[in-house]
Amino acid sequence: AEANADGDKARRAAVEAKNSAETMIDSTEKSLTEHEDKVSAEDKEAIENAIGELKEALETDDADDITAKTQELSEASMKMGQAIYEAQASEEDASAAADAAAHAAADENVVDADFEEINEDDEQKSA
Repeated sequence: AEANADGDKARRAAVEAKNSAETMIDSTEKSLTEHEDKVSAEDKEAIENAIGELKEALETDDADDITAKTQELSEASMKMGQAIYEAQASEEDASAAADAAAHAAADENVVDADFEEINEDDEQKSA
């Protein structure tokens, strides 16, 4: 029974590694498709290569190899995440600059004037 326990642990580790790897592949491919225009050709190639290597590793039951290739894909896809973040940040900066320009244009029509507050209750009491 103990001999089978070690085999079961190895099989379980392989199954968990495969599940994790397949999830990582699916999410990375989806993100790459959605944000392809924001990722450099070099990063895209690195990600696609990492996906290919991981798919090859999935054909084996070597949990350590699958885990290592999953980690490589994770590191490659971080570059994609960084590119997406930088693209969104530059879009937000451009939007903020446009808003600032719009507010500056609106401020040109402001008139500065002195005013005096008249309280009607005070006038009625003194009369």
